[in-house]
Amino acid sequence: MTVKNKKIIALVSDDFEDLELWYPVMRVREAGGIFHLVGEEKNHTYIGKYGVPATSDYAFEEIDLNDYAGILVPGGWAPDKLRRFPKVIEFVQHFNTKQQPIGQICHAGWVLASAGILKGINVTSTPGIKDDLTNAGAIWHDTPAITDGHIVSSRRPPDLPEYMIQFLAAFEN
Repeated sequence: MTVKNKKIIALVSDDFEDLELWYPVMRVREAGGIFHLVGEEKNHTYIGKYGVPATSDYAFEEIDLNDYAGILVPGGWAPDKLRRFPKVIEFVQHFNTKQQPIGQICHAGWVLASAGILKGINVTSTPGIKDDLTNAGAIWHDTPAITDGHIVSSRRPPDLPEYMIQFLAAFEN
């Protein structure tokens, strides 16, 4: 797979959706990719919605975005916190400008909406944030996963197998 040896950022903060972080991390690592967990603090253990921990490899401030091939924003309640960090918005805008893969799952669309990159983009998400995404200019679809250019989105954990096929394929471009 073309994700082999590529470094990807996975954003973490408390109350991330456990499966929406760990399932992609494991699948990318199985394919030979390198996921770095990046949060507000380095070596901090963040706790997912269901109690699964994730310890950050790096803090936002330590990241050189040019070293990375893409970014994953897992869902849960963490995206509402993450979108308040200027560095997170900078990360998403960087990958958007470079047309490199940006993954969003469930509530993660909040981060992309706050970054102002969804105008005219086909996305999916949990139906609970459909209005937020359409108000940000996105074209929302009720489908397990959808890719529009370099942006790959998914609704919720049961959709992760279909999502990961599309997320991994995004690194082939």
